[in-house]
Amino acid sequence: MSSMTAEPFVHPALFYRDQESYLTGTVPFITHGLAAGEPVAVAVPAARLRLLRGALGADADQVRLIDMEEAGRNPGRIIPRVLRAFADAHADRRVRIIGEPIWAGRSEDEYPACVQHEALINHAFTGRHVTILCPYDTGTLAPRVIADAHATHPVVIEDTVERVSHGYAPDDTIAAYNQALRHPPGVASFSFDADRLPQARQFVTGRAASLGLSRDRLEDLALAVAELTTNSVVHAGGSGILRLWAADGQVICEVTDEGHLADPLAGRRPPRPGQLGGRGLLLVHCVSDLVRVHTTSTGTTVRFHLDQDRP
Repeated sequence: MSSMTAEPFVHPALFYRDQESYLTGTVPFITHGLAAGEPVAVAVPAARLRLLRGALGADADQVRLIDMEEAGRNPGRIIPRVLRAFADAHADRRVRIIGEPIWAGRSEDEYPACVQHEALINHAFTGRHVTILCPYDTGTLAPRVIADAHATHPVVIEDTVERVSHGYAPDDTIAAYNQALRHPPGVASFSFDADRLPQARQFVTGRAASLGLSRDRLEDLALAVAELTTNSVVHAGGSGILRLWAADGQVICEVTDEGHLADPLAGRRPPRPGQLGGRGLLLVHCVSDLVRVHTTSTGTTVRFHLDQDRP
């Protein structure tokens, strides 16, 4: 793996097909990092976490182990709350991270956000002394997922062989998954402006309560709506439209306005020390189970999902 230290930031995809190839590709990556004095974090689905813990033995105690199914439930919070949180805590040294954000159980709604996340890693860590290895299960993931992995990683590794990804095109991938967000016909909606912000929040919390959203989750909903609607009023034309509905065990809410989200990393950067504003979309990512964004020069929709059965 010659490229692992050749550049400040290294972002390879690891293609594996079974437990043996998974361990062959991940365990040496971890142990070599520990031997070099590099802090190591592993953020993978729970079953893979147990597999690695067993394979590492006593070395597992030196690794930050993170259940990606929980920490990365919303792909939009992986960069600020998992990857940057670990790298920033060890800013004086190179760090190694294994991050597996895509697995066979991801939904069709979640997948575009996962791909954009993988592409955005390349911008979020430019110039940083960080290596992020991203495993992909070629035995269970669809061919389009593997193709997208080539597009979001400059290097791919398979059967211990490392090669340049000739399909690497992260910005094209971000644009390709900037998809229009369709909502079901007849969903409840509310038009708001600066004078109607309190009514907008009352509208969504009242509707969500009638759909069975728990009290704790109603607080998350109210916070997210407050941040998004205020942003629409202050930065995106002064008005917007709220929509809310339930589907597949989730309450789904979206805010549409006339703004344009020009920064693809908006909401995915941790706040700077002493930063007072600019945290709205980050907060939405932190409280939501999924966030999808569609932005053009004429308007933006931010849609967030809250699981009804989560505390």
